[in-house]
Amino acid sequence: MFTALGKMFREWQGLQAFKRVPREERTLVFYSEGRGYWTYFESIYNALQASHSTPILYVTSAENDPLLENPLPGMRAFYIGEGSMRTLFFATLDTDVLLMTMPDLQSFHIKRSPFSVHYAYLHHSIVSTHMIYRPAAFDHFDSILCVGPHHIEETRAREKLLDLPRKVLVKHGYGRLDMILESGRQGPPERYGAPFQVLVAPTWGENGLIERHGLDAIKPLIDAGLKVVLRPHPRTRKLAPAKLDEIVAHYQHEPRFRLDEDSDATTSLLDSDIMLSDWSGAALEFSLGLERPVIFVDVPRKILNSEYPAIGIEPIEVQARRQLGIVVPTDELAELGGIACAMAADSKKWQETASDRRRGWVYNVGQSGETAAAYLVSLIK
Repeated sequence: MFTALGKMFREWQGLQAFKRVPREERTLVFYSEGRGYWTYFESIYNALQASHSTPILYVTSAENDPLLENPLPGMRAFYIGEGSMRTLFFATLDTDVLLMTMPDLQSFHIKRSPFSVHYAYLHHSIVSTHMIYRPAAFDHFDSILCVGPHHIEETRAREKLLDLPRKVLVKHGYGRLDMILESGRQGPPERYGAPFQVLVAPTWGENGLIERHGLDAIKPLIDAGLKVVLRPHPRTRKLAPAKLDEIVAHYQHEPRFRLDEDSDATTSLLDSDIMLSDWSGAALEFSLGLERPVIFVDVPRKILNSEYPAIGIEPIEVQARRQLGIVVPTDELAELGGIACAMAADSKKWQETASDRRRGWVYNVGQSGETAAAYLVSLIK
């Protein structure tokens, strides 16, 4: 009880501290759902500081967000939690521009404020807008920073279908992809006789790879002599912790297995030869950023909008499965070890395809931060 009260008090303090900022200094706000989301804002922040010297107010729902203790230059940081204080924050927000990665504005308890706020949505995945998101996920934003042509095509098709107001759609790109590309680690890693490493990075939900198959997806890889890093989605830890605990307990003494629950997990990404996934957007980041292949396990599609076929556009994550790797049926999981070894050994052949798709699917590769920063600054009153 006292722990909960203390947490609520800290959230109340954060909200009050935000409200004490003079209105003329409340021009641009970043809202982060959790500590793992900064990677999507970072390139924009860097460009805002380097090219525009624009200060930001950073509001986070993660109590353990490192930016609370060590805010970056030009940033003031505030903690509001994810309960009643967050609801109150949104309901009373008075700023020029709010940039956020959380969809479903206005659909549930998070509403637009009565003040004249410009709500800009920042995509935190390359995947399409109309299958794995709820139908109205993006309807109530004023502008959307789009990863590629697919986001514009899908958004305009929905607006036309339902006679919705036209939003400002910015040809933005994808900051996390830019950061992966900056590593210069494209192509297969040098192994020098060490075993190949597989990054298991599925999505979450009742049809997710871990939730449905757990050990059956990991065991063939370990048995084939591969190193395995399991990077579960944070929602899997919340909704299906027993599945993760079962895998970890089974391999607690296996040196070739590692669980990585770091919210960023960039090191695991860069060091892996191949990814095993399902419908996760992480697969597109891995393939397009590192030009390495993906094994897609054919679990049922992740669908939060059952009417997604109505706009007549195939989601990009469906296209990607045919072009960035191979699809393995769930009744062939026992073959994953051999499949992974063969793909990793011949991974160079996937490089050119991934590079080509990146050029066609993503705007402003390497320059997304500058594009977004210039747009956001133009909105400040």
